[in-house]
Amino acid sequence: MQPRPLCLPYPGSINFSQAGPAGLGRANLLYRIVSFMSGSKIVVTGASGVLGTAVHKAFEKALRYEVVGLKNKSPASHLVQLDLTDKEATKQILEEIKPTWVIHCAAERRPDVAEKDQVGTQLLNVGVPGYLGELAKAIDFTLVYISTDYVFDGRSPPPGGYTPESPTNPLQIYGQTKRDGENAVLQARQQGARTVVLRVPVLYGPAPNNADSAVNILIDVVRDQSKESNMDDYAIRYPTNVLDIASFLVRLTDLSVDTLPPILHYSAHESFTKYQMCQIFASILGFNDMNYIKPVSTPPTGAGATSRPYNCHLSTTETEKLLPLECSGFKTWWEEYLHGGK
Repeated sequence: MQPRPLCLPYPGSINFSQAGPAGLGRANLLYRIVSFMSGSKIVVTGASGVLGTAVHKAFEKALRYEVVGLKNKSPASHLVQLDLTDKEATKQILEEIKPTWVIHCAAERRPDVAEKDQVGTQLLNVGVPGYLGELAKAIDFTLVYISTDYVFDGRSPPPGGYTPESPTNPLQIYGQTKRDGENAVLQARQQGARTVVLRVPVLYGPAPNNADSAVNILIDVVRDQSKESNMDDYAIRYPTNVLDIASFLVRLTDLSVDTLPPILHYSAHESFTKYQMCQIFASILGFNDMNYIKPVSTPPTGAGATSRPYNCHLSTTETEKLLPLECSGFKTWWEEYLHGGK
């Protein structure tokens, strides 16, 4: 006799029959059923973005949570529409859902846009996480705030990388607002809220449009051999797969909240410049000539140039004391993804 599907009051459904005895041991399946019936609910903000989509799918796949994804302007019908800058609407929907965890992925993540719209960026990157921190205490959920390595200036990273305790010194509006968002979330923690800051570097992974990721977009640059491009060969980056971060977050929610420090780092440790990433993509795509892409080995200058850190390597030592990272190899993942017809 097949187990009946459990239909949720929010978008999505969990069907334990999909797991099957071959996929899950009886004990594990029972654990997941009990966890679901105990009311474990996950809210993912920014669930239409590259990271948010991966996180939303990972929690749904885990089969032990009721998952609600929030969107702003996306047409995705399986997500719930919400303007997070509307405090009353945000409070109302979170009070209705009563989540166990809120994974806050929504942000203005584009440094160039942040410079041009400083007021809007301040509201989204500082005001929203600060208010979610207040609601975390009032409604009784744990807030995970996704932050960035750009809270550091990258001028002289310590051996092994910046630790969660390293002094921050952002170079541009984007980094400043994410740092201020961190401070707002950590202040809520000091006032009794359960909050965690998770810093991550530049991200890549499955995306509807390559332009949605600062790494994925390089594929389009490499493919367009008709256009000459200048490419950064100065700043050192640590591209990290959103699928790995999503898996980590699922595993993180299995831990006791009391064991979680205020700040965690998650990062792959392979380092590349953007030009070096382009070389990898060209190799995978079979392009022998990359003369149309010119390496630039100096930091950007001139009017309109947005400062970016040189090397913001994040130390993950403290994170690995809690959980293994399980990061994908950059070239290996892209070979499989691109050769799979993506």
